[in-house]
Amino acid sequence: MNLNRLTPIINKPSGKALLPLVVFLVLYLVTSIIVNDFYKVPITVAFLVSSVYAVATTKGLSLNDRIMQYSQGAANKNIMVMIWIFVLAGAFAQSAKSIGAIDATVNLTLNILPDNLLLAGIFLAACFISLSIGTSVGTIVALIPVAIGIADKTDVSTSFMSALVVGGAFFGDNLSFISDTTIAATRTQNCQMKDKFKMNALIAFPAAFLVLVYYIISGSNIEVSSDMIGNVEWAKVFPYLIVLATAIAGINVMLVLIIGIISTGAIGMIYGTFDFFGWFGSMGQGITGMGELIIITLMAGGMLELIKFNGGIDYILHKLTKKVKGKRGAEFSIAGLVSLANICTANNTIAIITVGPLAANIAEEYKLDKRRSASILDVFSCITQGIIPYGAQMLIAAELSGLSPLNIIWYLYYPIALLILAIIGIILRIPRIK
Repeated sequence: MNLNRLTPIINKPSGKALLPLVVFLVLYLVTSIIVNDFYKVPITVAFLVSSVYAVATTKGLSLNDRIMQYSQGAANKNIMVMIWIFVLAGAFAQSAKSIGAIDATVNLTLNILPDNLLLAGIFLAACFISLSIGTSVGTIVALIPVAIGIADKTDVSTSFMSALVVGGAFFGDNLSFISDTTIAATRTQNCQMKDKFKMNALIAFPAAFLVLVYYIISGSNIEVSSDMIGNVEWAKVFPYLIVLATAIAGINVMLVLIIGIISTGAIGMIYGTFDFFGWFGSMGQGITGMGELIIITLMAGGMLELIKFNGGIDYILHKLTKKVKGKRGAEFSIAGLVSLANICTANNTIAIITVGPLAANIAEEYKLDKRRSASILDVFSCITQGIIPYGAQMLIAAELSGLSPLNIIWYLYYPIALLILAIIGIILRIPRIK
């Protein structure tokens, strides 16, 4: 069937178009909370049921064309880029684990950081790396295995440590000059990156400071027995150092992971951990381990495409801009628009691009500072992306840590702190910069 003959026209705004998302949230989130077991309903099954519902309820297309429209969403270029990152991340994570790179890096961390500053140190590392490389996914891929290794040697829960890294990763995603969300927000609002950074920093830094203080206090009782800390094998730490250094240098995340994979192979063969084919086997195992994550991503992309096609996003845009009154109402409408668009697309950059032109119109009509509208777009899109269980960041963190996304969400203190301060900022009309 020819994909090009599918109608590009999106249906009229309709609240019913959002029902597949409701089906997913009820089946996965609500059910898990009711039965108090976050593994009872596999997220793949929740997406399968909601995807079938989305296809079945789509109007104006034949069944074959509905399936093709769903498939177009799954094959969206942003979805495919995420999948290639997942494939490379799986290959790197497993090869690094096979040569002992994770254990070596954990031992190095435990030797460098005092016990009572382990939590704060990992959070600061996540903040710094994400700010340097402008991507939360790259930060999560690099740090989650190390954080899990530290959790295994302390009394800290794996869920808590995973959330700590995810929270820090979104600090930089929101602030970095090279973050795609920063670029999208400033371009759609026609303002300078440095101005948007100043506006965001007055919210993000206090939120990060509050969370950092909490991690310092909560980590004050952590004690790591000396017999649990092994010797640092510097050569085995090398793959992670390479990944961090190349990422901070601004190299594309996929190239960073390829360089990391090559370094694990070289060190593994030098140390005799595996031969050439053993390296291939390790990579293959890692890629296969990402299978569920890839399936989830494809189904999410397809379902969200049908929500958009059926007028779900247009419905949100129409409803939230219908009764805007005053500057505060205008700012809250922009925050609500980008948050709901993010829920429907599971991609903060796409949400900003979708809502950005409308946000610019609202800012112009209500005489809002474009720096504020850009800041609100970026902050609230990153907050939403950080807490939805089907976002790329949460899914890959859950995959690498062997957890359910819902196990991690309850410990996401930084996004919640950022949300509270952002709401207070809108109510009090702060911060203001000249």
